[in-house]
Amino acid sequence: MYHPNDLHREIGTAWYGRHVVLVTCNTSTNQFLLLHKSFHAPTEPPNPNCAETLSQFLSIGYKIAAIAPLSHSEIQYVLVK
Repeated sequence: MYHPNDLHREIGTAWYGRHVVLVTCNTSTNQFLLLHKSFHAPTEPPNPNCAETLSQFLSIGYKIAAIAPLSHSEIQYVLVK
């Protein structure tokens, strides 16, 4: 699993005031597949293009916290704000 800020992990601390969004995409087709979010997370409507969906979330202040392969053709991005 990729962690861009490996030095700033917050394992074991409360996530008060944080929002989490999980974006699942097909790596072969760049197709958006699923969106899961915390209850009050601000979101944009997902685009069928995965790169565009990620771009929208990054533009409203989310950061990529982790990236995990789910299968040979699916990947999941963990975004936090």
